[in-house]
Amino acid sequence: MVVTTLEAHVLAEKWSVLRDAYTSGLSQLPPQMVQTLLLQSAADQSLWQIVSVWKSRETLDEMRNSGETSAGVVMFRAAGVEPKLSIFSVSASAPA
Repeated sequence: MVVTTLEAHVLAEKWSVLRDAYTSGLSQLPPQMVQTLLLQSAADQSLWQIVSVWKSRETLDEMRNSGETSAGVVMFRAAGVEPKLSIFSVSASAPA
């Protein structure tokens, strides 16, 4: 599994725009994605992340090489910001 984070500082007046864009985009998730979360920092409420879990690095790369702008980037852009992408390999996990 692989986890990606898209992170950006969003102006308070755009928080609802980001939430709405995220909620609207949930119906169009790529089949390679296992789970996604929209997070707002408790320490700095202007800091937001979209965290996504992918089946594998290969499936993530397949989506990234499609030539389409990722839905998460589009969501942040709707709120007027450009997110920073980070990619993490899952080294271990436990069921909830």
